[in-house]
Amino acid sequence: MKRFLQTIVMMTAFAVGGAGAVDAERASANDAVAMVKKVIADMKKLGKEKVIQEIQAQSPQYRDRDLYVTVGTLDGVTLANGNNAKLAGKNTLDLKDVDGKQIVRDRIEIAKTKGSGWQDYKWPDPLTKQIQKKSMYVERYEDMTIACGIYKG
Repeated sequence: MKRFLQTIVMMTAFAVGGAGAVDAERASANDAVAMVKKVIADMKKLGKEKVIQEIQAQSPQYRDRDLYVTVGTLDGVTLANGNNAKLAGKNTLDLKDVDGKQIVRDRIEIAKTKGSGWQDYKWPDPLTKQIQKKSMYVERYEDMTIACGIYKG
C-alpha cells in the first residue's frame, strides 16, 4: 500500500510539473500589452520599415514564449506576422476563426473606434498547435494596427 501511495504521489507530481511547464511558457496579458508598446516605441525610434522587417523575420526581440506580433493596415493588409511570414502582403480582411468570427475586421474596428482594446477569438496555439481561446491586444499606431495576443489554453 505504501509503495502504491508513493507511485500515486510521484505520478501526480509529474502531471502537475508537466502542466506547470506549459504554464511557464505562457505570457500574460500585461506581457502582450508591453510587447505592443515596445513595437510602437521602436517604430518611432528606428522607423516602421525596420521594425516590420524584424517582426516578419521572427526576431527574438518581438517574440516571447507564445507571444508574437502582427502588424496590419486599416484596410486589412498584413504588413508582418511574427508567426506566419506567408501572410505578409496579403489582404486578410475576411480572415475568420473556426467559429466564423471576423478577426481582422474586428481588430480594425477596435483600432478605429477605440484606439486600443482586446478582442477574443479562437486560433492555433504556436506551442501546442491546437485551437485555443486567444485574447489579442490591439493598438492603433498611425495607419496601422499593432497586435499581440495571449492564449488561454
